[in-house]
This record gives sequence, C-alpha cells and structure tokens, in this order.
Amino acid sequence: MQGGNRIKRRLAEGEQLYGAWVSTGSTANTELLAAAGYDFLVIDQEHGAASIETAIELMRACIVGGADPIVRVPWNDQVYLKRILDAGATSVMIPMVENEAEAKAAVAACLYPPYGRRGYAAPALRCSGYGRDTDYRAKWHENLFLIAQIESAGAAERAESIARVDGVDMVLIGVNDMAGTIGKLEQLADPEVRALVELAEGNLKKVGKPYGTVPSAARTPEQLFAEGYALVAGAGDVPLLAAAARADLARVRGGAGLPGRPAGPYG
Repeated sequence: MQGGNRIKRRLAEGEQLYGAWVSTGSTANTELLAAAGYDFLVIDQEHGAASIETAIELMRACIVGGADPIVRVPWNDQVYLKRILDAGATSVMIPMVENEAEAKAAVAACLYPPYGRRGYAAPALRCSGYGRDTDYRAKWHENLFLIAQIESAGAAERAESIARVDGVDMVLIGVNDMAGTIGKLEQLADPEVRALVELAEGNLKKVGKPYGTVPSAARTPEQLFAEGYALVAGAGDVPLLAAAARADLARVRGGAGLPGRPAGPYG
C-alpha cells in the first residue's frame, strides 16, 4: 500500500494490462501464473472456490509471483466488501452493477468517511500491515482501484452514468451474462450481442475512463487491445490446465498409438 496501487498507476500512465483468472483457490496455481508474467490475477470469489481466508493466501501468492491481485467479490455487499478490504484487497471487481445508484453504493462501501461509510479498524488488520502503514486511512481513497462489472442489457444502456460515478475507476463488460439477459447466453458472436457490447463501449468512451472486458468468440485479446481496451482478463487456471492436459494426452497417445480410456466426469 505504501507504494500506491500499481494497477491504478499503470493504467493512468496509458499501459494496457493483460491478466488471468484464478477459480480453483489454489495458491500454487496463483503463484505459478503470477510468476509467468501476467500483469494481474483475478481472484474469483463470485464463481470460484476462494473464501476470505483463502483469498488472503492467494493475494500473498500473487505478490510473491510479481502480479497484482484483483478480488472479484461475490456481490455488491457492504459487509463483504468491508471484510475483504480489511483483509488486504486493494483492487476489487464488483459483479452485476446495474445503475448509478448501485455504483455509488459500492463506492460508499469501500471508502472511509467523508468519502464513504466503510467501518474503521485498519490499525488492527492486514490492510494496514497490522498497523505498520500509518498513512493507510489517509491515502486509501486514492489507492483503491474499483471495477464495476456491467452484465446486462440495461447496464449497457446505463454504462455512461455508471462510469461517471466518482470512485468507479473502471467499468468491465461481462459479455456472456450480458448476452444471457437477451436470451443469447454463450452466443457471443451473435449480431444482437455484438450490438449490445458496442452500445456499452460507445457509452463508456464518452466518459474517458479506462474500460475492460474478457475475450469472446468475436474478439481476441489482441483485437481488444487494438480497439482501445485498457484491461483484458483472458486466461484462467482451469482452462489452461484442462487444455494442456488434453493436448498432452493427444500428443502422447497419438504418437505412441496408445488407446485412450473413457473420459472422466469432466472430460
């Protein structure tokens, strides 16, 4: 914390950041991915396995490996946000933000008075290095990096007002859930889905803040960066391991002429 939020600083300097997801709650996977060179790792508490206790270990593994952690919390919940921030999260992603009021509530939950209503116990907690960082409270409103995730057709229409909320540093477009709200779940190349994403993009560009997303059937990370996205969360520990395992099996069994066994429940 004493050096400030590196994600926030790098984006302010115009860098584009590429990162990966950690869904398994594995410290080994986290440290491995961080050491591989990803700019950031998203510790997924919305769909992933990590509890608050596990998230602390994953944040430590990120730092050991050299990546910056972003914690995606389960929901826009004041109590949970307070607890994960007290546990040391400095960058948070909040799912399913629908409108300006919800964005303002998220900001208020994360910031101390006079900027918000976060309860204060920092000197006794990990967030301040258990009291070593005596400037934690005074600088927190500058060091927090808050991502509001928009994931519906309505949020795409309201993306500009969400992004304009003071304290929202970035809006991230969740393409698949957005598609689901118009009955097109997993149909990410569908013209109606593309039009909805373009609507969100157009609204976000009016604000001037950096915006992010995930790759989809329509655009690769390289294309997204070329089109102006500042942050792309692409790979993940589960799909990377699964793809590598399948490729290894295909190579060895194919090359040696070995018969395959029936796939397991996740094969």
